[in-house]
Amino acid sequence: MLLRDNVYESLRSDILTCHFMPGDDMREQELAERYAVSRQPVREALLRLEREHLVTVQPRQGYRVNPISLTDARDLLRFRQALEPACVTEAIENASDATLKALDQFRRFAGHHEDFIAYNRGFHSALAHASGNRRMAASLCDLIGQADRLVRVSITNLRGHDPAQLVAEHVAVIEAMQRRDARTATRLIKAHVAQTEKRVLPALKRNAVIVEGRDP
Repeated sequence: MLLRDNVYESLRSDILTCHFMPGDDMREQELAERYAVSRQPVREALLRLEREHLVTVQPRQGYRVNPISLTDARDLLRFRQALEPACVTEAIENASDATLKALDQFRRFAGHHEDFIAYNRGFHSALAHASGNRRMAASLCDLIGQADRLVRVSITNLRGHDPAQLVAEHVAVIEAMQRRDARTATRLIKAHVAQTEKRVLPALKRNAVIVEGRDP
């Protein structure tokens, strides 16, 4: 991987995992020191992240991690709700029995909030890759990563966060997929993502780092 790509991936990950919180200011020189590189790959990474609406350039001041927009958060989750069932359908139609059997690793979870975020990302990413459709999988994995940021920001205000219930929803999807029951699996995954929206958006509204409109 080229240096500029490595810096981009590291900085993007630090934003999505909230090492840099929405609203945080950033300076090229400080980031260069953080990642032990020159300012040029940092600048290139920041410009890429600006195109992804994760940061905003502030003339003569540096950069700022974009606040989370309620509208954009809703758009992201609705896009995921459209795309993830399509990936599940493709997986049921095309994945090998071994690929679907490998989903059994997500039938159980034990740990804390951060552990659950990693477990949840792993499960949904596995569904994306099981589709065998690289473009769909890449798009869905990007949405999953950005949804992690929403959950992290909202987690302290997230009421009714019950990992056992969410794992049970995952298990139901896994069982339907392993039966190759596309109708049931797609219904379940759509309902699961819809529930995420119902949990996360109200929690975001109670958080000071969100804004009502769209991200810049």
